[in-house]
Amino acid sequence: MTSHRSDAFLILILRLSAGLCLLGWAWVHLYWEGPYGILLWNENTYALAESWGIGWEEFVGSGANDGLVQTGLKWIGWLYVVCAAVTISVRSGAKIQMTVLALGTGFLTVLSYAKFLSAQLQFPMFLEHGGQMLSPALLGLALTWGARHRATVAVAIIAFIATFAGHGCYAIGWLPTPGNFHAMTSLVLGVEFETANLILRIAGVLDFIVCIGILIPATRQVSAIYATAWGLMTAIARPVAGMSLSLNYWGADQYLHEAVLRAPHFLLPLFLFLLWRYSDETSPSKKASSNVSEESRTDESS
Repeated sequence: MTSHRSDAFLILILRLSAGLCLLGWAWVHLYWEGPYGILLWNENTYALAESWGIGWEEFVGSGANDGLVQTGLKWIGWLYVVCAAVTISVRSGAKIQMTVLALGTGFLTVLSYAKFLSAQLQFPMFLEHGGQMLSPALLGLALTWGARHRATVAVAIIAFIATFAGHGCYAIGWLPTPGNFHAMTSLVLGVEFETANLILRIAGVLDFIVCIGILIPATRQVSAIYATAWGLMTAIARPVAGMSLSLNYWGADQYLHEAVLRAPHFLLPLFLFLLWRYSDETSPSKKASSNVSEESRTDESS
C-alpha cells in the first residue's frame, strides 16, 4: 500500500473513531439524558437560575414540559450531532470545522469530568475516557500535521494508555470493580461470578502490560492488535449482554449506543497498529534488506 493511500486510510479510521463516539453520546443526550446531574442538580445552579428570574418549575419542568436543564441538555445533544457530522467532511485548514472539532473535545471533557465527580472523585473514571475525549482533537492533529506526525502519534499513545490504564484499575480490583463488569462477563461467557472475577483480574493485568508494551518498539504492534481486539470485545459486550428479542426494538435503543460511543477503544489501537505496520514495511532498513535479497536471487539465477 502506498504511503498516500495508507495515510488516507489512517485518517479515515480517526474520522470513524471521533464520529462514532460523538454520535453515540448524542444519542445519550437526545434519547436519555447527559450525565451532568452532579453539575446541574444542586442549590448553586438553582440559585444562579433564580437570580435570572427563573422559578423552580421553569428550572426543573412541570411534568407537562421540560425545564431549563432538560431543554439545555437536548440542545447539547444536537451540538454533538453537529460535531459528529463535521468529522465526515472536515479538511485541513477549515477553521470553522476545526473549531467544531475542538468544541467536541471540550464537550467530551466536561462530560468525563461529570462522570468523575459522580464516581466520588475516582481518577481512573476520568482516565478511561481519555480515548473518547481526545478522539476529535486527534483527528484535527492528523489533518493539520499528518497521521504520522510525532504529535499525532504521541497523542494517540496517550489516549491509548489512558483508556486501558483506567479500565485496568477497575478490572484488576484496585478500585471497586463495577457490577456491570461482572454481569457482562457472566452473561456473555456463561460463567459464574468467581470465574468472571478471575477473568476480569487477568484482563486488568493485561491492560497494564499493553500500556507498557505500546511504548516498546519490539512489542508495540502486538500490544496494539491485542488492544484492538479487546477494545472491540468490551464495546460490543454491552449490546450482546443487554439486548433481547423480548425488548422493544430488541433493546437496541438502550444498549447499541454503548458500543458506538466506545469506538475509540478499538479504533485508536487499530490506527496505531496499521501506522506502525506500514511504517516498518517501508522503513529504509526493510527496503535495504529487500534490495539485498533481490540482488542475491538475481546473482543465484545468473
